[in-house]
Amino acid sequence: MTRSSIRLIADDYGLASGVSGAILELIDRGRLTGTGCMTGFPEWEQEAARIKSFCGRASIGLHLTLTDQPAVTGPSSLAPEGRLPPLSSLALPIRRGRVDEREVHAELDAQYGRFVEALGRRPDFIDGHQHVHFLPVVRRWLLTRFAAGSDQPALRGAPAFSTSIAAPKIAAIATLAAGFNRAMARAGFTVMTPLSGIYDWRQPVKFAPTLYAAIETLPEAGVFMCHPGHVDETLRARDPMQHVREVEFSVLGGEEFGARLARAGMRVMDGKA
Repeated sequence: MTRSSIRLIADDYGLASGVSGAILELIDRGRLTGTGCMTGFPEWEQEAARIKSFCGRASIGLHLTLTDQPAVTGPSSLAPEGRLPPLSSLALPIRRGRVDEREVHAELDAQYGRFVEALGRRPDFIDGHQHVHFLPVVRRWLLTRFAAGSDQPALRGAPAFSTSIAAPKIAAIATLAAGFNRAMARAGFTVMTPLSGIYDWRQPVKFAPTLYAAIETLPEAGVFMCHPGHVDETLRARDPMQHVREVEFSVLGGEEFGARLARAGMRVMDGKA
């Protein structure tokens, strides 16, 4: 396998100013290929203005969000009090018909619309916060909104099964994603696969080895997801993933990562690749 680059995509741009600022710094330094944007927060227009100049040289995508955050569309069967449910209580009500699929699609339409309105362009790719784009209801939205030949965004695909210490988590995501790659490729989408970067974020020390292993093994068609950021009060109020973001930022911006890339004859893929 001949490889010259690795695709690194940061999740959660727009979650908090400290997260967005850290991601922009890493993109500017050539340490990230791009980022997926969460468009549902009140600050989205300001965050879109910050990233707009990076469009074209970085890969700027939409990070669909159906869990834990305010719903753009307000109260619905999906978000009874205007707040999206935790992942653990999302999938089963959808499958049993307790959540109106039209309301899920309306929420996704609203997030997509806010991206296009603020940035004046379609997203380069689409993925999902907590991998919600693998859910059948979201697959149907993707297939409906982006018919074959309609300038389809790339999609983040499934991970490969693994024997690593993170194998149970990887297997759970791979199970959720079963059939996704094949169905979306058949519909004409470019699928970035395999997905890498999965580890137990409650153990921040695991991030660097996961990243360095990807330098050696991740195919160019794959994608390494990451979550760098700086902790601020907004992040503390919105998300439990905090200190580890500082660790990821430090590793991605550090000399050791650059040295390992150089030794492997690799570079971080730019957003035009």
